[in-house]
Amino acid sequence: MKKVTLLFVCYLSLLSHAQKRYIVVIHGGAGTLLKKDMPPELERQYKEKLKEALYKAYEKVQQGQTAIEAVEAAIVVMENSPLFNAGKGAVFTSEGRNELDASIMYGKDRTAGAVAGVTTIKNPIKAAVAVMQKSEHVILIGKGAEYFAKAQGLEIVNPKYFWTQHRWDALQKVKKAELKANQPNAVNQRYPAYYLTDKKFGTVGCVALDKDGNLAAGTSTGGMTNKKYGRVGDSPIIGAGTYADKNIGISGTGWGEFYIRTSAARTVSAKYEYQNKDVKTATQEVMSEIENMGGDGGIIALDKNGNMAMSFNTEGMYRGAITSNGEIEVEIYK
Repeated sequence: MKKVTLLFVCYLSLLSHAQKRYIVVIHGGAGTLLKKDMPPELERQYKEKLKEALYKAYEKVQQGQTAIEAVEAAIVVMENSPLFNAGKGAVFTSEGRNELDASIMYGKDRTAGAVAGVTTIKNPIKAAVAVMQKSEHVILIGKGAEYFAKAQGLEIVNPKYFWTQHRWDALQKVKKAELKANQPNAVNQRYPAYYLTDKKFGTVGCVALDKDGNLAAGTSTGGMTNKKYGRVGDSPIIGAGTYADKNIGISGTGWGEFYIRTSAARTVSAKYEYQNKDVKTATQEVMSEIENMGGDGGIIALDKNGNMAMSFNTEGMYRGAITSNGEIEVEIYK
């Protein structure tokens, strides 16, 4: 009798887990995130901000708004926080500037919008939405994107708004490592100094499923510390760092060059649609491909049935999800 009861309880537990329907999934970056190195107060701040982002998106969905508005709401919370490498917390380029990228895609009709290399738009994700909804283009860059954003009534700020001490200090640390790496007989010359000194990718992203069954995915970033030559990573590239269609939405964070080379986000979608891979298998296989090529980071994904995945090949990833009944899950470490 006890054995039967135990089996029944286990069955109910599995059934309950299987019935979870996720409607919002977010990430705040991946990398070398170890609990022993994280001050308790800072960990609390990260978790609270992730929860706030989830709640904002959840509210939009519950109000019957579209997945686009839910994704935008979540990402704005993270862009406005200095904790993440997006918006206010963006890293510095080699020239000491903050150059921001963002993108969004709507699965219902596969419309998309993105901006890259912007320096005065407070919330790049809002600019990406504006490009998608109010222009005939997909991606705008630099001064042109800023002019367009201003014309659309978006908030424009002095570039000094994005300056933070901890990001400035990180730039100085990387520059010192770069000088050392450029010395004769230096090892690991194939890797950028940023990667060798501070393996953290603070890109933020969100995928949401609205009440009409439509998906949207968005990503926002400050890129890589000490990036040069107008470098643009995967975050504003549709199909690389962001993708959504009628079946699945994806957002990535990591070493962007590898996400571009693997068309990471679109590849997850293709595996789901054409190979009938479930959302977790599809994301894990793409992350393995990236790792085999020498890259790292993470991917979040959400399908039309409310199944989600949060795959990464680093020590941790700031991540969270919320179910249709408001149950929140937030994690940082493996």
